[in-house]
Amino acid sequence: MSFDNIRLEKGMYGTGRSFTQTLEALDPSENYKGTELEGLDAYERQLKRFNIKPSGADSSVVGKFFQTSDAAVLFPEYVSRAVRYGMDEASFLPDIVATTTNIDSMDYRVMDLNMSTDNATMNIISEGDTLANADFTVSDRTIRLKKRGRMITTSYDVLRFQRLDIVSIALKRIGAYLAQSLMADAVDVLVNGDGGNNAAVNVLSATQTYTYSDLIDFWSAFAPYELNTILASPNVTSLLLKMDEFRDAAAGLNFHGTGKLITPFGANLIKTSHVTEPDMMIGLDKNCALEMVKVGDIETDYGKLVDRQLEQIAITAITGFARILPDCVKCLSSEGFNSDSVGEEEVIGE
Repeated sequence: MSFDNIRLEKGMYGTGRSFTQTLEALDPSENYKGTELEGLDAYERQLKRFNIKPSGADSSVVGKFFQTSDAAVLFPEYVSRAVRYGMDEASFLPDIVATTTNIDSMDYRVMDLNMSTDNATMNIISEGDTLANADFTVSDRTIRLKKRGRMITTSYDVLRFQRLDIVSIALKRIGAYLAQSLMADAVDVLVNGDGGNNAAVNVLSATQTYTYSDLIDFWSAFAPYELNTILASPNVTSLLLKMDEFRDAAAGLNFHGTGKLITPFGANLIKTSHVTEPDMMIGLDKNCALEMVKVGDIETDYGKLVDRQLEQIAITAITGFARILPDCVKCLSSEGFNSDSVGEEEVIGE
């Protein structure tokens, strides 16, 4: 089926698959290899079909979507994509989430993986010996997902003559706010756990302020896991960057070239205000620390959008977070810091 004669209808939303996935099933992108349309997905080919330009100096106006009933069906996906782009640009979630699970309910039973440092060593087994257990069980604790979003109040008359470039900026900003809210949820679960008595261990520095020696001890405390990601408050990030060890040439070139911070021992450093304690940093092995659970993708009122009922547009996402393995997240704080929200304390650097 050619992309320019596909019949578009509202029923292509809400099918359990994304709108683009539904289009791809009807119009696979692999059919366009070696053509001028190679590199476009099925949705982008539909925009081309109706000569809708979503970006650039000559981007189309919103009203272009509503010149035909078929083209109008593309508008909800445009809104969802713009919000997703904003989330992707502002989100550090890919840097801390090990896996993402899609479900179709508001509750999620977590799997308990008994893989602590106590059973990390694989001992030699003699004939007749019993193997040590690594228990995989379904936990009694349930992760309750949260619905977050924003209601846009407008009208078709307000939007119809607006360039898509301008509208996209506003939608991306909503996506950025949504990403920040999800990041706050994720950090809270890393520090305080997900309700299963799995709060992060709070490692106290023996000095009044951080030293590079404290960081090396913190790094060493993660064995057999790897400390590959550090979340730090703006205050702590500033302290770290002023250390001589953080001024080596490789780290400096990476920071100036990409804006990303990396520690001398290879862990990515993420500055975030969602680490609310000013003297705390969170270390984790991102490969096994956090699971993101969500119901579908970004949701929009596709029925209203197609029918130009734009007085109130709801944009929502349903997500939650769960800890995966118990020992691969630790918090480090200076000696003067005290918190009742994290797990048992131990002191390093003495």
